[in-house]
Amino acid sequence: MASFAVKNICIIGAGNMGHQIALSAALAGYKVVCTDINQEILKQAENFVDTYLPQRVTKGKLTEDESKAARARVSFTSDLKEAAQDADLVIEAVIEKLELKRKIFADLDKICPPHAILATNSSYIVSSKIADVTGRPDKVCNMHFFNPALVMKLVEVVKGPHVSDDTVEIVMEVCKKMGKVPVMLQKEIYGFLVNRIVSAIKNEALYIYDMGVATPEDIDTAVVHALGHPMGPFRLLDLTGVDLTYYISTERYQETGDPKYKPSPIIVEKFIKKEWGRKTGKGFYDYCK
Repeated sequence: MASFAVKNICIIGAGNMGHQIALSAALAGYKVVCTDINQEILKQAENFVDTYLPQRVTKGKLTEDESKAARARVSFTSDLKEAAQDADLVIEAVIEKLELKRKIFADLDKICPPHAILATNSSYIVSSKIADVTGRPDKVCNMHFFNPALVMKLVEVVKGPHVSDDTVEIVMEVCKKMGKVPVMLQKEIYGFLVNRIVSAIKNEALYIYDMGVATPEDIDTAVVHALGHPMGPFRLLDLTGVDLTYYISTERYQETGDPKYKPSPIIVEKFIKKEWGRKTGKGFYDYCK
């Protein structure tokens, strides 16, 4: 049996993934504090919550009382200590940079109660690369949500060699209480389950584009209408962020030296131009029109 029940959750990073995970947890009955060093991002996150909940009431998805209760359970702060000092579970959802995550987890280890579980929402970085900066490696794991976190049901929970059975049991139960469908990986593997499969399609699509074979629009159309995917790989790149793909590819290439992980030329070009997709208004598609 799990050794304790999670009541307080801290979310590190108030961007699109972070604030949606935070709101999902608040709607499930958890007390949530969402933190970010960027005041503007924090304000945008709070505005999202204040817009989303009334919309759900209008659509008949929530009652007025449920909306008010969920809003009362989630708060925002730029003070990491204030956010994490009472947390039973921390979910880190910052950019995919290993050294940044290691610094955050080292700080969290000093701030959080000894029983607290420290989870990373990383899409690719396994928790064994982070756990050693803490004094609680058995309580450090991957808890990977999908974008948009309020809608997508799947959560990948990864049981690395350092992770205890109790930790995995608690995290899986939190996922279920949040209305998610958790799957557990019995061992660590780069990219986990879904992203390994999606990356194979994405990388081939980028190769076809870089070779001048077809446009992003035609490649997306082919994938949607022939394979039945809800969106094509280029729409998906714009949704998750071209910058995320650039950081992940660069990190993996530097780590392995394997040319197959080197970022695609068009990904490098769009990263430099800050054409990162929906978040910047333009990626492979123009969202400003």
